[in-house]
Amino acid sequence: MKKILLFSFLIASGLTAKSQTDAHTFAQTITAADLKRHLTIIASDSLGGRDMGSEGLQKAADYVTKHFQKLGLTPIAKEKDGAASFLQKYPLYNKGYGETYLKNSKKRFDNDQDFFIKGVINVDSAQSLPVVFAGYGIESQRYSDYDKVDVANKMVIILEGEPQKADGTYLVTASTKTSRWGESDGWQRKITLAKNKGAKYVLMVSAEEDFALALRRQKVMSDRFVRVSLNQYAETTSGNAVFVISKAIASDLLGVPEPDFVAAAKQIAETGQPTAGIVSKENVQLLAPRATQIIEGMNVAGFMEGSDKKDEVVVITAHLDHIGITSKGEINNGADDDGSGTVSVLELAEAFAKARAEGKGPRRSILFMTVTGEEKGLFGSEYYTANPLIPLAQTVCDLNIDMIGRVDDAHKNNSKYVYLIGSDKLSSDLHRISEEANAKSVKYDLDYTFNDPADPNRFYYRSDHYNFAKNKIPVIFYFTGVHEDYHRPGDDVEKILFDKQADIVKLVFYTAWELTNRNDRIKVDSNKP
Repeated sequence: MKKILLFSFLIASGLTAKSQTDAHTFAQTITAADLKRHLTIIASDSLGGRDMGSEGLQKAADYVTKHFQKLGLTPIAKEKDGAASFLQKYPLYNKGYGETYLKNSKKRFDNDQDFFIKGVINVDSAQSLPVVFAGYGIESQRYSDYDKVDVANKMVIILEGEPQKADGTYLVTASTKTSRWGESDGWQRKITLAKNKGAKYVLMVSAEEDFALALRRQKVMSDRFVRVSLNQYAETTSGNAVFVISKAIASDLLGVPEPDFVAAAKQIAETGQPTAGIVSKENVQLLAPRATQIIEGMNVAGFMEGSDKKDEVVVITAHLDHIGITSKGEINNGADDDGSGTVSVLELAEAFAKARAEGKGPRRSILFMTVTGEEKGLFGSEYYTANPLIPLAQTVCDLNIDMIGRVDDAHKNNSKYVYLIGSDKLSSDLHRISEEANAKSVKYDLDYTFNDPADPNRFYYRSDHYNFAKNKIPVIFYFTGVHEDYHRPGDDVEKILFDKQADIVKLVFYTAWELTNRNDRIKVDSNKP
């Protein structure tokens, strides 16, 4: 009996040693050069910052899809017609404007192309009204634009800001200090005043000299801060909105030459007297209906089936999207956030594919997945966990990689570190396996600073692993911290420390190798905050 037990022990020891040797062999296929090759494409200017709904994000998804296809991974999502796909598509809902315009018999001006709207208003059927110029739209003790102007049942054109003399003094305050009309929310006061006097709609002439630039800036900012949701939602429209137009559009709507309109506006400051009262020669038509817009999101998922434990699945994730283009037209390439995580998933998939090609495939299955919508609210991972391609009960854990290509201020003198978040919160097995994998491989400093539930950054709740964790699926979040280029145009490929990144990806590989090949599935035995 003792001989049998000894023989069994020697076999088990030999298999363990062989497995570790195999892990080392395939971990070495993860290289800084390959990571850079992928990232140079994923974080290139041609992808425009990979914002949700953008052509650039679609190009990035196509790149990941082709890589998964090349590796022989299996598509397990479905198209509407039932065909297998690497793309798990999902809708995001956003309230926006449908066909929105200002027009008279001679010209038509369209929203986001010729003007933009501040605030939220719903004009769901075309309104035809006369337009009147009401100067700056101000009423005060020293100065008033409404003394001789009737705005009832009209559209009102007003100037942005407040009148200022050549010597720098303002007419309203008689000093160099602005009044409340010139503050950042002064336009809202002007709308309220105009509405109280019976005006139907307010059009404000921008003070920007380059109105085309103002339009581009507004478009980018509105795209950036668009309120999207996985569920359709109702909104309240107060009507307290303003149509921001250029001097040229104002003169066209009023039916006067642009130089005459500019002169009338300039005369207010020069004389200290209002020049309001110009009324359009014909009515102007306005339409601004609110509508539900659908933005297509997609998770790119490639499945590798395991052998004897194939019904149990390890998920490896990173987010593919970033924040797009700034109001100045600068591209936020997101090389670190989260280009670094995306290309790490590609390299991990390739390393396991090479192992499988040599007969060393994983015992458990692996789902390699790049999710989207992280920057808008973790939407892709939320959709996946609500509509899993593999039942959550069969999901062993999620290893999530988000920003591992740089160093933060706390580690400027030691680049051989990685923050681990969440590893001990649901499974003591997962935490132990992670620690042992590091000790046997890259031997990095594992920093648990952000794992502290009292950490004010709350990073545990801010990346895609959390949607798995809140479903009681153990997670590890790999992260190297925030740097000066976070969510800025400077987050570019040339600043990525690829040797460091490669080491962290190897750590993820060793951890995943153990998780997929060990005899027992890890236990969910913790419930830490």
